Amino acid sequence: MSDAKRPLRSAQWFGTADKNGFMYRSWMKNQGIPDHEFQGKPIIGICNTWSELTPCNAHFRKIAEHVKKGVLEAGGFPVEFPVFSSGESNLRPTAMLTRNLASMDVEEAIRGNPVDAVVLLTGCDKTTPALLMGAASCDVPAIVVTGGPMLNGKHKGKDIGAGTIVWQMHEAYKAGQIDLNEFLSAEAGMSRSAGTCNTMGTASTMACMAEALGTSLPHNAAIPAVDARRYVLAHLSGMRIVDMVREDLRLSKILTREAFENAIRVNAAIGGSTNAVIHLKAIAGRIGVDLQLEDWTRVGRGTPTLVDLQPSGRFLMEEFYYAGGLPAVIRRLGEHGLLPNPSALTANGNSLWANCQAAPLYDEAVIRPLANPLVADGGICILRGNLAPKGAVLKPSAATPALMQHRGRAVVFENFEDYKARINDPELDVDANSVLVMKYCGPKGYPGMAEVGNMGLPAKLLAQGVTDMVRISDARMSGTAYGTVVLHVAPEAAAGGPLAAVREGDWIELDCKEGRLHLDISAEELAGRLADLQAPPQLITGGYAKLYLDHVMQADEGCDFDFLVGCRGAAVPKHSH
Repeated sequence: MSDAKRPLRSAQWFGTADKNGFMYRSWMKNQGIPDHEFQGKPIIGICNTWSELTPCNAHFRKIAEHVKKGVLEAGGFPVEFPVFSSGESNLRPTAMLTRNLASMDVEEAIRGNPVDAVVLLTGCDKTTPALLMGAASCDVPAIVVTGGPMLNGKHKGKDIGAGTIVWQMHEAYKAGQIDLNEFLSAEAGMSRSAGTCNTMGTASTMACMAEALGTSLPHNAAIPAVDARRYVLAHLSGMRIVDMVREDLRLSKILTREAFENAIRVNAAIGGSTNAVIHLKAIAGRIGVDLQLEDWTRVGRGTPTLVDLQPSGRFLMEEFYYAGGLPAVIRRLGEHGLLPNPSALTANGNSLWANCQAAPLYDEAVIRPLANPLVADGGICILRGNLAPKGAVLKPSAATPALMQHRGRAVVFENFEDYKARINDPELDVDANSVLVMKYCGPKGYPGMAEVGNMGLPAKLLAQGVTDMVRISDARMSGTAYGTVVLHVAPEAAAGGPLAAVREGDWIELDCKEGRLHLDISAEELAGRLADLQAPPQLITGGYAKLYLDHVMQADEGCDFDFLVGCRGAAVPKHSH
């Protein structure tokens, strides 16, 4: 069937001359829409996560208007709709708790409404995976338009990174190196424009993942939020999605195993967030790609980190874009045979390599040559052992090399509240060689798996000049954070994982080179401890949180709900008229 004759999905609402077509068109016409807009034009949904409570996405109304211009220019008709905005900066206890809720909102909004394709307006951390998860479950043509990073922060005449400066200055404040006024003085300068965090945090990482997967136009990841070129990209994306409908270029043709392998390799090269492991697994599960933690070892390990960005390095997203952005990184990987699947298809109809093979690279201080990487092996380190039978992760580019092979005695915090109550106690039995262990902060234990895994160091050690320690938990950490931090331990403590059995003074061995995380007790001792465990009382009895607790999967499975895995398609539900 030729493109011109391919039936539009929206025609099942608007394309009939019967009672139902009459009603659907008539109700839409109360917005002043003329009749010819329903005559065979692709109806393009603009899925908007705008919210004034999600500051990263608060400028999306303007971006949506530019998308609409592009859709109209290409002969489509745009219809904007809101979905739940899962914003990390304000939403308690964590936006991760509602990532799956947002994905359900997206999926049902797409399936139940007369749209032929969607433009996904994403920004803050969880909005990118949530929108891709929901759209993937429907398998419609879709393109990602990210809101972009904010401008560089400024403090005392120097550039500062959103998020990262908080961790740095708070540690300095706790160590007595600066006073409260100095700590608070950076607040206003940290976030001085619209956009997401300007470090390689989770928002920028996931924007890069969307581009590396092929779900956006080139350069989508890095153009600053307030740069006019961000609006040009939105306009061009609006134009492109209309052609994607005519070409039937659905997500299943883009989100292939090959695309995910490219994304894993790119994540290592950019020093991307550990959160990408969870989100890529969840997206893959929705489209039917069997992505495993071992794929991160197989594809990612051995990849140098080339992008010198905070929190791993020095620069910020502005410099990254001006240096050439993600296409320059992909070109550098491809020229050295490090792009696993150059022919992977992208949203503009070209291969990833065709998009990037001639990409300019303007600044080798920001995007380094392979001979001078920021980290020689920046691939996410997947750890296994008796402490993490289903895996744990560590980000080498943010870790202290000397600590990546380490053996120390455990200082154990039973939960986050216990950590907060005791970490700065002068009597805490801890030294620089200790391993900080925190339990019950995983998907079920701290519903939503909050970003508390980068435990701040004890004040008395900070005062001694200690800047990093090995930390282990079943939590996540912000992509803006840094340190030798083992995260996503699975199974989590609340699911009866071995982490729950760790006791004060136990010896723990971390060996990133061998991918090993070991609790130095016998198998019999560990089994006995686990048998004696008493689960903490469950205080959540209803609502969405209860649904979450009952159905969330573990970190190694992407923390999706068990009943959401898979592609259900976009078959039009039966009408009720």
